[in-house]
Amino acid sequence: MKIYTKTGDKGTTSLIFGERVSKNDVRVDAYGTCDEANSMIGFGVSLFPKEKWAENATTVMQKVQTVLFHVGAELATPAGKEVAWKLKEEDISFLEETIDQWQVGLKPLKQFILPGGSPSASALHTARTIARRAERIAVEIEGVNPLVLSYLNRLSDFLFVAARYVNEQMKVNEPVLHEDHS
Repeated sequence: MKIYTKTGDKGTTSLIFGERVSKNDVRVDAYGTCDEANSMIGFGVSLFPKEKWAENATTVMQKVQTVLFHVGAELATPAGKEVAWKLKEEDISFLEETIDQWQVGLKPLKQFILPGGSPSASALHTARTIARRAERIAVEIEGVNPLVLSYLNRLSDFLFVAARYVNEQMKVNEPVLHEDHS
């Protein structure tokens, strides 16, 4: 099987079920942005150290990446059709439960933190901003599954906590916003 098909050479691509659309279609933008977030999560995980907590976190992240792939499939499905990998309420609950578990050991937020810290946490912060962009794009899709919007919203919360969790586990201080910016 060749990886290149040449079918997109004139600026169109196929949604699931074969409908051809422009590569600047809002659905393509939305699922492409989910793919960006997914890739950045993978990059962040690739930077995890070889420690027990990181093995567990990697398992969690790979589950999140799998569900995010399913979100992309839903976004790539034309209105009126239903994808086989339908998002479930449990997928959102998983994010919320993990957020709650990982927040237990974190210092309470008393001021704004800046994205950064360890390289892996920085990548997760970047993934968070990409997930927010995916959400902003997805709201433009008429008839989008409401669970997709909820998942993307919760995903950015999850990635924020995940970045903090990684910094805490790696004993890296989070950069904080300084009042004096002169």
